[in-house]
Amino acid sequence: MRGKDRGRQAAAGHRQRLRDRFLEHGLASFTDSEILELLLSFGTPRQDCKLRAREALEHFGSFSGVLEAPLSRLQEVRGIGPKNAFAIKFIHEVARKFLKERVKGRPLVKAAGDVVDYLWHSLSFEHKEIFVVVFLDARNGIITVEEMFQGTLNCSAVYPREVMKRALDLHAASMIFAHNHPSGAIEPSDHDKRITLRLYRAARLFDMNVLDHIIIGRLGDYYSFEEQGLMASLRAKACAR
Repeated sequence: MRGKDRGRQAAAGHRQRLRDRFLEHGLASFTDSEILELLLSFGTPRQDCKLRAREALEHFGSFSGVLEAPLSRLQEVRGIGPKNAFAIKFIHEVARKFLKERVKGRPLVKAAGDVVDYLWHSLSFEHKEIFVVVFLDARNGIITVEEMFQGTLNCSAVYPREVMKRALDLHAASMIFAHNHPSGAIEPSDHDKRITLRLYRAARLFDMNVLDHIIIGRLGDYYSFEEQGLMASLRAKACAR
């Protein structure tokens, strides 16, 4: 048997052992490198993907960094071609869709952690600011989560009229706002506070409530206006006008 054939057989045996381990013990038994190796093998099933998995983790710094990397940057890693890159991005988008679908239709009190997980997964590695609205019904059940605006978010870039129109279309009773800070900092800026105040005042005109504004940073960090007492302060300011 030629060396190349032996190498392919060894790689195939290794991948099968990884699959068997997952079926028996789940993902908790895997290192980040092994998870990525198995993902890469979906794109190139006959090749050994161990080395390229390790190099990708080193290149992007973390497993989540690999998943969030653009297609073009993934292919900067030696051995990762279009098929490997497609497999990674496809799996990442499937995970994002799963997290979004998981929160829809559930009461907020039971899905709060899932909402933050989804927002972090969707926003924490974006290089531009994205403004998202969680629309809720009268029982605080989550109707849907929608991206509304992109770019540098300031008072002129977020339009309360568009947010209220969408809320009325969905028969929403309340909302949670969220956006990311690409810098990773989670402290709200003066712009963030003014946007929230404007949106809260607009919502009151339609008998809707604003429950929170969440700022997503990196590595799971987030800032909640409600948890930090800032939402109560803004409500009082809006009512005092």
